[in-house]
Amino acid sequence: MSSKDELLNFLKEQIKVENKIVDSLNISLGDIGNPAVKGVLKGISLDSVKHAEIYSSAIRLLEEVSPALAQEHLDKQRELVEEHIRVELELIKKISKTIPTIEDDKVKLLLEAILEDEKRHHQLLKRVLEILVRGETITEEDWWDVLWRNVPFHGAPGG
Repeated sequence: MSSKDELLNFLKEQIKVENKIVDSLNISLGDIGNPAVKGVLKGISLDSVKHAEIYSSAIRLLEEVSPALAQEHLDKQRELVEEHIRVELELIKKISKTIPTIEDDKVKLLLEAILEDEKRHHQLLKRVLEILVRGETITEEDWWDVLWRNVPFHGAPGG
């Protein structure tokens, strides 16, 4: 994107597209009798809701200055994300172990789709932990670094 305004317009348009997908699928889901097709389409609808929320978050990141998190808030968020990283990893292991034992191709297809989602979730959570949470956090150590970084001798005699 060549400008912030163009990016914001793109993100806003994508929200509209995702909402249209949700509306369209939700109208059609009642008429679908096949549970596999219905489940997959419902999953796509939920993904579109998620995508719209992520686009909205991107807009907020571009338009607002996020407040720095205090250490206690960082710790809570880190614990939450780390717990979900562990849960996703357990799901990945369990589903990966189960798939080779399944003979029904339709069920196997559905579980493989879930497995791919879980793998993406796991990677995304790891990146969230590395980038987003850390990027909005100022720890006590950061404050001390800001205070003392450019001070000669760091309070020692001669400074």
